[in-house]
Amino acid sequence: MTSTTAVADARIPAAHPFAAHLRKVAAEEPHREWTPADGPLPSLYVSHGGGPMPFENPQWLDPLRSWARSLPKPRAVLVVSAHWESAPLAISATRPDELVYDFGGFDPLYYTFRYDTPDSGELARQVTAMMPDAERVHEHGRRGLDHGAWVPLKIMYPAADVPVLQLSLPTEDPDRLLALGARLRPLREQGVLVVGSGHMTHGLPFLTREMFTHNRVPGWSAEFDAWAAEALDRGDVAELARFRSAAPGMPFSHPTVEHFTPLFVTLGAATDPAAPVLTKLDGYSVGLSRRSFQAA
Repeated sequence: MTSTTAVADARIPAAHPFAAHLRKVAAEEPHREWTPADGPLPSLYVSHGGGPMPFENPQWLDPLRSWARSLPKPRAVLVVSAHWESAPLAISATRPDELVYDFGGFDPLYYTFRYDTPDSGELARQVTAMMPDAERVHEHGRRGLDHGAWVPLKIMYPAADVPVLQLSLPTEDPDRLLALGARLRPLREQGVLVVGSGHMTHGLPFLTREMFTHNRVPGWSAEFDAWAAEALDRGDVAELARFRSAAPGMPFSHPTVEHFTPLFVTLGAATDPAAPVLTKLDGYSVGLSRRSFQAA
């Protein structure tokens, strides 16, 4: 653990689940760093949970950290989050002063959390160079990471010692997002972890209080998750791209589609987008599927 992270999280009560998570991480063996001999890192699709809720639940904390430890420690992370829809394509500040606390109604503790990662300027230059000449990438000099980026990454890499850059989600079109992922694919060969962050189902307006408080899974959420899991298992990218019309449970599972579409950046960045993926997190939280996977 770095001293920066220890100071930043000093106000977390000792009994808080995330404090226990940090103690476990501190007792781990050092995380082996990526080398070219490891080959390309996978690309990831992460269901990031509701606001800061994953910090309170070992069923999020343990598998996310185990997932990170199952891979070599990346040289940097590039993340496309559902919570930054912006076109033309844009990147976050390479060393932002603040996080984006884009959630409401939670414990004030979470609005004090920080994630002071190293400067990501080198990665920003690489990403910018990968885009077509006609597609200028805009840098938002003060924009920090939103919760779709920093919440899962703070759990996976709590020492905040890996540079992180956020790339905006510029479109809802699966084909264009697959092409964007393909342009990012060479980063994986350089030890960069490419992450699409969303939620496998995200029908928040259609959750009842019982579903939310007791994790009762509505039929539309279970049906969409099963459809997506089957399509991912057989590598059927074309079926996934037809999700608006082909998937059961629509539009309840995704009344707006920004939590599903980062999946296409993940698949596009894979060596073979049509290859079956490896599921690393499944099940439900507040009735919503948290299916997450890695693509080789």
